[in-house]
Formats: sequence, structure tokens, C-alpha cells
Amino acid sequence: MIRRSKYAITAMTLGALMLASCGGGDGGGNGSGPISSTPTPSPTPTPTCGIAARQAFAKAVIDEWYLFPGDVAGGVNSASFNDVQSYIDALVAPARAQGKDRYFTYITSIAEENAFFNSGSSAGFGMRMAYDAGAQQVVITEAYESAPALAAGIDRGTRILAIGTTSANLRTIAAIVAAEGTAGITNALGPSDPGVARVLRISDAGGTREVSVTKADYSLDPVSDRYGAKLISEGGRTYGYLNLRSFISSANDQLRAAFLNFRNQDVTDVIIDFRYNGGGLVSTAELMGDLLGRNRNASDIFSQTNFRTSKASRNEQHLFTSRPESIAPTRIAFIGTGSTASASELVINGMLPWLGTNMTLVGSNTYGKPVGQIALDKAECDDRMRVVAFATANSTGQGDYYNGLASKIANSCAAADDLSFPLGDPREASLRAAIDFLSGQSCTARISSVGTRTASTRDSAPAVATEPAPLVPEKPNAAQRELPGLF
Repeated sequence: MIRRSKYAITAMTLGALMLASCGGGDGGGNGSGPISSTPTPSPTPTPTCGIAARQAFAKAVIDEWYLFPGDVAGGVNSASFNDVQSYIDALVAPARAQGKDRYFTYITSIAEENAFFNSGSSAGFGMRMAYDAGAQQVVITEAYESAPALAAGIDRGTRILAIGTTSANLRTIAAIVAAEGTAGITNALGPSDPGVARVLRISDAGGTREVSVTKADYSLDPVSDRYGAKLISEGGRTYGYLNLRSFISSANDQLRAAFLNFRNQDVTDVIIDFRYNGGGLVSTAELMGDLLGRNRNASDIFSQTNFRTSKASRNEQHLFTSRPESIAPTRIAFIGTGSTASASELVINGMLPWLGTNMTLVGSNTYGKPVGQIALDKAECDDRMRVVAFATANSTGQGDYYNGLASKIANSCAAADDLSFPLGDPREASLRAAIDFLSGQSCTARISSVGTRTASTRDSAPAVATEPAPLVPEKPNAAQRELPGLF
């Protein structure tokens, strides 16, 4: 959950320590949060970008802004660490041990993050992968338009059986995992750089074959042109279906267009599919709340943002704001999984007090991230510090869902993520259960909030143990943090 603030948080506010270590950087605000206005993607190494200065920058940010100041480790010697992230991990280890900060505080690239949050720009195959431990195969959960994988005929439900750089050195997924664990799969796929090519042995409805795919730059379409926003008519009723992939700036106009169509068609029963949405910008989540709040009063609270006590003056409430495209939903079915996190959970939690039992969560338990990050930059080093600085809550103050939202939604409905059907297809199990709820049918099983987490990789969203778990590299890039399983 990335905060786009109404105010700029600048490096200047961090005091003398930061000014001495980073030269002050100025702040500004755009779609990816408070950022430096002139990031330097490839800075020339200088003493201010040495490891000690960069670590001091990270420590100063944590000291001033970290949401859990009482859970920062003392006596940590920065000289004992050879990189910035390992030092950060040691500082916030107490909060992490309590499940408050599951690798949400990190150092990243300004240029890389700006590219993703502004337009969804990334480099890779453009598909999301999960590991099916039972079959010892990699399964594709989603493939993006204009990206290399879909162009090569790889789409949702495709299974990867083997990976190689040529047909001559293909290794089966089973052999890779036996030798290196699931980390071996991400290693075999290679770095996320344009031009990196791999040969994949795949299996789908068309049979088993080998394809060559080359990674390239592409832009993520947050609302798919294929199935992202549509009307579903059944039994004389019309339902609105929206699949939002990520809360990025380029989603805003697409959301407005989708909801305007729903409004023009008098749609009041809505399915919002967040099953793979790892979050993103709070500002886009607030827009989505507005678009669902046509029948709310201007004094009604959608969400609350609360900083640490010393920063309480920054606390905010977002009131429902009437927009020309807003609808007045009668019932909403949210589809979620263990990859549903952060801004996605903010929207679900924000609507719960206003809809009660006229709202449900379909699928499996969500990730559990009721906290978010702000950004502070050391621009000359292309360093952006993402620090957990605020917690979110709904109008009733409910914000304690570190174990996911399932336990907060009494009429949740368990359903599989059925990879044998395309997203947006009414035959797909989770969408089928959502339609059934909206049509008044009862649910046969509730979502359990117990035993749904896996420990695949440190930054991955937890998955339902019986379903494939998203693959996440040891050091995910900006896009992979928000979209678990992206390659």
C-alpha cells in the first residue's frame, strides 16, 4: 500500500543526520507517492552514495517515520552489513517477528518504481507464475496483453514443464526443484532484462510443445481489454464484473470508464475481482471507494490513515466523494486469494461497514496488510526508502487484519481459483460463486482464516496450501512486489 499524500514528505524533514548523509533531496508528489522530482536512474558513484551513507539514510527514515518505533532493534551495527537491505531487515526484525512488517520496509530504485506506478512499465515475459507442488510444474495464472508470453501462446492455465536456454539443455521443473528448491525456478528464468531468452516446454489444451520467449519492456494494462470490465447477464439480471490487476495511476481513467458503463446500465450488483492484486496506490483505492459510494453521504468515512503518535498531525480520513461515474451498489462480491493485499484489502475493509451482509469475500483468505508505506528519496543514488509509516482502518476503526480479512466477513464463501477457465468466465469457480451470492443463493462453505499461509519466499503473498503458490524471487523488483508471481 503506497501512500500518495496530499502533502509532500521531503528528505528535509529527516533532520541533520539525513541532511548530512544524503544532501537533502527535495520532495514532490506524483502517482507513486512522495518522491524526488528529478530522480537519477544511473547516478555517478560519489562518497555520498557509499554504503555507510546509504545505511545512515535508511536509519534516519526509520527513526523518524517507522510506524512501530518501539519495535526497532537497538544496538545494530551498520558496519556488520554489506548492503542496505540487510541492515534494514536487522533494524525492523522485532516488528517482523510479530507479523507487523513482513518485509514491507525496503530500499528500492526511484526510476524503476516510478516507471511501474505511473504506467505499469516493467521488463520480462509478462506472465504470472505459480508453483504446483503436487504436479511439480509451474502454472500460469495470468498473461498480460502486449507482453511476450501471450504473443508466444502462453496464457492462463498453461503449464511449464521444463526450462532451458536452448532445447538441448532443458531441465524439468521437478529436477530444478530437487536440486535447488523453488528458488531454482526463478534462477532458471533469468534476470528481468530485455533480451533475455528462454526455451520453455509447455502444456495446454493444444498439447505439449517447446516455445522460445524473449523478455522485453512492456506496460501493464491494469484493466484487461479481454476480460477486465464486462457485463454478465443471467436469469434476467445483469451483473457488473471488474478485474483490477494493480492500483497504479494508469488504472484511474479505466476505473472511471468501467463504472460509468455500469451506471449507464443501471448495474447495482457488482463483482470485483482482486484475486491477484497485491495493492499499490492509496489514491487509486480511494477513487475506487468513491466510485462505489454514490449512495453515501459526504460525511461518510471510507477509510482512515493513522501515523505514529509523533506524526499524528498527518492523520487523515477519506470521505466518500461523489463522482460522475459513481454507482450505488446493492450487493458486492469481492474475489480474493492470498495474493490479495494492501490497497485491495483497504477497499474491501472500507466497504464492509456500509454493506454488511450484502457484501461477501469469495475465494480464499486475503494476505493481511493493514499498513502502508511512504517514500523518501536519496535521489543522487537512485535510492527510494519505502518505510511502513501508517495504518489504515475503516469507518468503525477496524484495521486489525494482519491474518487476512476472512474472519471479518461472516458470510464469506470459499471457492477455488479455477485455472481451467479464463478470468471473467462465469464457469470459473470463484466467479461462479460470486454470481450465486449476488443472485441470492447460499454458500456451501466459508473461508477459513486458519492454516492458509505458506512460506514460499519472503516477499510472496501467502497462498492456500492446496493451490499453487506464486513464485517470487529473493529480490523482487517494484512490479514483482505489487504483483506476486510476475516474471
